[in-house]
Amino acid sequence: MSKGTDYINNLTSYLKKNVKKGYPLDSLKWALINQGHSKIEIEKAIKIVHDELVHEAPVLETKPEIKYELVEPQLEAKSWWKRLLGL
Repeated sequence: MSKGTDYINNLTSYLKKNVKKGYPLDSLKWALINQGHSKIEIEKAIKIVHDELVHEAPVLETKPEIKYELVEPQLEAKSWWKRLLGL
């Protein structure tokens, strides 16, 4: 039983607003389920939010450059007794 487009629009705007604040969709989904909202309606709203956010995401014109630097650890070799006694 569907509650209508206004209900899904309200869920969509709630999800979108909170995703922009930094909350993950999965935690918002379970919060709404725990509040008694329909899992099917929430899934529909999540799909709508996901599709809208994909279209709003900026497209990178250049690829990011990844730099690697190897750092050698400088460990002092301690004897077994010094490690045991914490010296």
